[in-house]
Amino acid sequence: MIGREEFDPLAPQREAAIFYGLFLRGHSADDLRRDIDVPRPLLHKWLQPRRYEEDFRDSLRQMYTYRKKVLAIFDELVLKEKFRVRVN
Repeated sequence: MIGREEFDPLAPQREAAIFYGLFLRGHSADDLRRDIDVPRPLLHKWLQPRRYEEDFRDSLRQMYTYRKKVLAIFDELVLKEKFRVRVN
C-alpha cells in the first residue's frame, strides 16, 4: 500500500483509464463498476468495532474513498463515450 507521502494524485485517473480500456474492448460497464466499487454494507462490516485495529480501519476508509473516485471517473468516461460523435 502506498504511504501518504508517496501518494500519486493521478492514480485514480490512471486506474479508471485501465477500466475504461477494458470497457472499450467490450467488457460490460456494469461488470466493471462492480469490480471497481466497494458496497457500503461491506465497508460497514469492515468498520465494526473490534474487528480490525483503528489504523487499519483508517486505511479501509481511505481505500473506500479512493475506489469511489475511480468509479466516478470511470462513469464520466463511459458517459462521454456514449455521446461521442463517431467519424467514419
